[in-house]
Amino acid sequence: MTATNEEGEQETDELTYNRQDFWETSSNKQLNFVQHIRTMLKSTGQAAVVLPDNVLFEGGAGETVRKKLMETTDLHTILRLPTGIFYRQGVKANVLFFDNKPASKQPWTKEIWIYDFRTNIHFTLKKNPLKLED
Repeated sequence: MTATNEEGEQETDELTYNRQDFWETSSNKQLNFVQHIRTMLKSTGQAAVVLPDNVLFEGGAGETVRKKLMETTDLHTILRLPTGIFYRQGVKANVLFFDNKPASKQPWTKEIWIYDFRTNIHFTLKKNPLKLED
């Protein structure tokens, strides 16, 4: 919710979700999105989630969500995308691929393959636009 005070300045209420099925309570929508996707998966479900870079490196709640994701799922692949693919220019994105697993005392993630589509690639949507036949 956004409101304006008497001086005309905007005030923003941070919306924090408190769900029992989330590992961490956060106002970060991307962290909540990852947790929501994980809770929606069947025990053998698979997911691919697009997230900006800051979610992978955020401390506090972000660190907790990353650790729990690696413990409870097999986070097997991270695809690092160049700027401007899913978000505005200047924002780099990642696609996390993970398989849900049943509860276990041992973490499910053993190794993560990282594919870096940013290295030595000059990719723009203007040079190679997506066409109907694609």
